[in-house]
Amino acid sequence: MATPKEMDVVRRAYELWQQAGEPSGKDDEFYHQAKKELQEALDRENQPRRE
Repeated sequence: MATPKEMDVVRRAYELWQQAGEPSGKDDEFYHQAKKELQEALDRENQPRRE
């Protein structure tokens, strides 16, 4: 199973943090949300196509 690249997770977490108004003390929350989003996107991309 493919996993998201660390830099991609960090970038997405930063975007989420900015969108939320840059709150302090929620780094882990945004990191885990970003990792989850990117993993789900990779999983969808790697699913066999049904035709």
